[in-house]
Amino acid sequence: MSVPPDLRQQYLQTCQNLSQPENHFVARVLQEADKSDNVQAKGITLKIAGNNRLVPVQRVTDEDVQVLASVLCTAVFVTGLDLRYNILTDVGVRHVATFLQENSTLRYLNLMFNDIGTSGAELIANALHSNETLLHLRMTGNKIGNKGGMYFASMLQVNCTLEKLDLGDCDLEETTVHIALMLKNNSSLVELHLCKHEIRSLGVKRLCEALYENCSLRYLDLSCNKITRDDVKFLGELLKQNQTLEILDLNSNRIEDDGAIYLSEALALYNRTLKALSVVSNNIRGKGLVALSQSMKINMELSYIYIWGNNFDEAVSTAFSELIQAGRLKPNCTDVEPYEVDGHVHLAELSHGLKKHYYWTPSYGEVNNTAANASLAIAAVSEYL
Repeated sequence: MSVPPDLRQQYLQTCQNLSQPENHFVARVLQEADKSDNVQAKGITLKIAGNNRLVPVQRVTDEDVQVLASVLCTAVFVTGLDLRYNILTDVGVRHVATFLQENSTLRYLNLMFNDIGTSGAELIANALHSNETLLHLRMTGNKIGNKGGMYFASMLQVNCTLEKLDLGDCDLEETTVHIALMLKNNSSLVELHLCKHEIRSLGVKRLCEALYENCSLRYLDLSCNKITRDDVKFLGELLKQNQTLEILDLNSNRIEDDGAIYLSEALALYNRTLKALSVVSNNIRGKGLVALSQSMKINMELSYIYIWGNNFDEAVSTAFSELIQAGRLKPNCTDVEPYEVDGHVHLAELSHGLKKHYYWTPSYGEVNNTAANASLAIAAVSEYL
């Protein structure tokens, strides 16, 4: 794989040809890419995130993307493009879509929290009808709406390459049924984020019906929806038969004790593939949490469980303390830590979870800390996570 001479110089020349002012942040990132030693062997992800706090950032505009796409069309060693937290609109996304149609090396694209709407969603989705290389797409936080979600649902009935799709926090409602239809036919998707989709009973039911026929999905994120204890019955029945799911994120719903008991019964008696479960902030009390702890004594596959934000009593604290002390639950695989005061056991919060760095990454320290971002270790789908 040959490396084009001096990406930064090409960028500056293209800016001049298009009468476009130089974006100094983009130029700096390209200059660093030119100096990288491993680009030919491994490829490189250009990290042009607009929320970088360690260096001066000039956020990427639609015009900047036009220049960048022109430069990268021959840069075959660029396999990832991180453009999150910039100010791209549907106008700039047109250039990104064209790049996707013409590019045969890009595997990772992060457009998280730009200003992309329905038209931009249509452009990206249409480009992925023919693209056969992209593995991981994040559209998180772009207000593409229901119509935009429909474009992606339709695309996934055709695309057989994409492994990871994040449509969380995209102002989607009532699209779950259509996404479920896609899951019946799609055999490549490994990870799907549907957080903040206003999912209720019908959506959960349709998703579960589809997943009886799906044999590829390993990570399902249903956090921050409106899933209740009755809705979890569908998930409980699914887990009794599903042999694929490894991660289920139900963070910030309202499954309560009954919902936790439905899950614990399925996990104790039937399911032996789920590795991680998050029920953070679900209004679960002692009865439900103790039931989940008991299921872990029977089910040896379930290794990660996150329970903070529920209603703990001493029975819960004792149950999880026993799991940790016995070595059944490792301290870095849960978000609670037992401590004792005056002979009584309590639980303290740990900064651990499936995706603590979902919206941000730390400026210093471990970006991919496995205790804080367990999902990356359990169900990674590519190098560029």
